[in-house]
Amino acid sequence: MTEEIQLLSITAASIALFHTLFGPDHYLPFIVMSRAGKWSLTKTLWVTFASGIGHVLSSVLLGFIGIAMGLGVNRLTGIEEERGSLAAWLLIAFGFAYFVWGLRKAYRNKKHSHIHVHEDGTYHDHKHNHHNAHAHVHIEEKNERKKNITPWILFTVFVLGPCEPLIPILMYPAAEHNYWGLFIVTAIFGLITIITMIFVVIVGYYGVSFIHLGKLERYSHALAGATILISGLAIIFLGL
Repeated sequence: MTEEIQLLSITAASIALFHTLFGPDHYLPFIVMSRAGKWSLTKTLWVTFASGIGHVLSSVLLGFIGIAMGLGVNRLTGIEEERGSLAAWLLIAFGFAYFVWGLRKAYRNKKHSHIHVHEDGTYHDHKHNHHNAHAHVHIEEKNERKKNITPWILFTVFVLGPCEPLIPILMYPAAEHNYWGLFIVTAIFGLITIITMIFVVIVGYYGVSFIHLGKLERYSHALAGATILISGLAIIFLGL
């Protein structure tokens, strides 16, 4: 390994680490969705890992195609910026839709009471919610389908979302030296990105488990949607 590739490898690891840590969209959606959907840690990590792989490989594939075709860095950077905007708006749309669905679900699960008066003059309150009491099988099946499709939505958004620093900062400088160096630098960037995502998600998974929302628990889906919505807005307006 040449000195230049060693330097690029260190740069790749550093950029991947800080790019992931300072990009809340890399981990917040998985943390809040796992809490709202009551995902197991195994499911949460699999969804995070798959999304991270898709996130990195989409930019790697584009970078390799660009290098092979001799495309300029500016051309590929422009494509990555367009992909980034599309992914951010999709994240916003998903967060908003999930937020609205969460509010609707919370409203339907709102408990209220009826006073039951007995013949002997005694009475008692009977608290319930009509959604759970009168839910039909097809409603439960619809909710199950929604749970199953949510991880795929996150995966799709992450595949469309680019690793912005990868092409201009790492892949082209590495390609100027040799393709073996290109592979090493790219692999390090991808590995550190995915490991960082998984580490932060694990910490967040256990961290939010200590948060007891009490009466607000029925708003957990709405809160998850709002968090994802804010993450998308932060990408658009704050450049995170």
